[in-house]
Formats: sequence, structure tokens, C-alpha cells
Amino acid sequence: MLVGLQVVGFVLGLVSWCLQSSCTSSQTWKVKSQAESVTTSSWQFEGLWMSCAATSTGSVQCSRFKTVLGLPAHLQACRALMILSLLLGLASIVVSVLGLKCTKLGSTSEQVKGQMALSGGVMFILSGVLTLTAVSWYAAGVIQDFYDPLYSGARFELGSGLYLGWATSCLAILGGCLLCCSCRRSPSTPPAR
Repeated sequence: MLVGLQVVGFVLGLVSWCLQSSCTSSQTWKVKSQAESVTTSSWQFEGLWMSCAATSTGSVQCSRFKTVLGLPAHLQACRALMILSLLLGLASIVVSVLGLKCTKLGSTSEQVKGQMALSGGVMFILSGVLTLTAVSWYAAGVIQDFYDPLYSGARFELGSGLYLGWATSCLAILGGCLLCCSCRRSPSTPPAR
């Protein structure tokens, strides 16, 4: 039972890490709103790293953000949070693999393997929380700009990259919780008399 719980938690964490990397590189964190547009022959969308424009003929042109220091602070923070999330997720994958009951590496005791699996689970949870923070912070900025009557720029809506980020953060947190729940303490032995 515990081995199955660990494997399911690990697989959810591994899938979440793959989706986190897709979310980080996605260019559809926000999409230009079509509410005020008369024609729908062109689309504009942005991610953490570049801005893209597409036409109805199928041509897509993307340009990377030219400066790092000129970007808004929340965009820089979201980039940093997503990179930290990916690094923490990668570390948690390595630690979790070494802590699974079904893996054998040397003569590692069950107690040490349990601690490693618990550490991997906690790191998966932290990775999910970092992704959730970055995606929610970015979404809050998009929503604030959309409803601000004094905002003079183009109005954007939430893109599919944000929804992917929310889903992947839930998977990482769930996988980490399953890994943590699979690590039961061994019953303490009473002191010898």
C-alpha cells in the first residue's frame, strides 16, 4: 500500500515538473482581449520571455523582451519564481527516487529512505507553491490592468499558460502530499529496563 502511494506521488510530481517546464516556456500567459476589437484577424499574446503576434493567415512573429532591467518587477519576480520552482522540482525528483521503497541503492536503511521520500515530498510541495505564487501573481496583474479604467495600453485576458500553471501546481502539491503521507514513523521501541 505505501509503495503504491509513493509511486503515485512520485509520478504526479514528475508529471508536474514536465508541465512546469512547459508552462515556464509558454508564450500564452496573457492573450489580447478581443472584446474591444472590431476584427479578429490578428492575435497578440505574451509569456514570461517573449511577445508574439499571429494573423489569420497562420503567420506568427515572436520577439524576445529586449531588456531584463526594463521589465516590470512582477514579471521579473515571476520568472525567478518559475526558475526556482523548476530547480526545486528537479532536486525533489532526484531525492524522491532515492527514497522510494521500490528502489535499491546500496544498503540504505528504511528509516533513511523514508526521510528521503519525506524530503522529496516537501520539496514537491514547495515547488508547487512557488508555481502557484508566480501564476497567481501574474494573473492578478492581468486582471488589474483589464479592469483599470485609467489603463491606456492594450487589454489582455488570462491565457492558457496560466491555467496550465495552476493545474501543474495542484499536481505538484498533491504528489508531494502523497509522498509525505507514505512515510510513516516506525513505532518507537520502549527503553530497556
